[in-house]
Amino acid sequence: MLRLTKGNLIILSGPSGVGKSTVCRALLAQSNNLVLSISATTRQPRPGELAGREYFFYSPEKFAEALKQNAFLEWAEVFGNYYGTPRAYVEKVLAQGQDCLLEIDVQGALQVKAQWPEGIFVFLVPPSQEELKKRITLRATENEAERQKRLNQAQIELSYLSEYDYLVVNDDLAAAVKKLQAIIIAERCRLSRLDRKEVF
Repeated sequence: MLRLTKGNLIILSGPSGVGKSTVCRALLAQSNNLVLSISATTRQPRPGELAGREYFFYSPEKFAEALKQNAFLEWAEVFGNYYGTPRAYVEKVLAQGQDCLLEIDVQGALQVKAQWPEGIFVFLVPPSQEELKKRITLRATENEAERQKRLNQAQIELSYLSEYDYLVVNDDLAAAVKKLQAIIIAERCRLSRLDRKEVF
């Protein structure tokens, strides 16, 4: 019987406002063999958050030690706190035959690609530049300067499209999820990912 040697690591990126989190939630709700990666962070837990569910909560000292040991597939500092994807957690999920989904920005994806080139890299985009501007503009919590900063960052991120394996346009949630499911199924059928020792 053909079996996956292990699960696949799927990396989903895209500019701010493209709907990554919404697409991820819908994809996970419709998938039986897909697990969302859990990040480690040095920030304090918020009310209702549980260690090992939303995040792995590290002290600054523990995070620094993990960095020295190359224990993260990617990491970044955000507003004075550190965030990273623990390599051990991802490897555990994949060893169980499950696929692991990372929802990260382009810089994080490039870090992952340097360490895990066999990952499946997917870039999510809006149907047009105008739609992206509209979605970012609708964020009422931000001022004009912040919105312009997001638009500029989106242009920078779009310049890295060639680093990805697949492009998915998020003009319809259900359609975007179906495309991602098709990518996952196709990659599970890739011969290089299958254990063929007991076949034929």
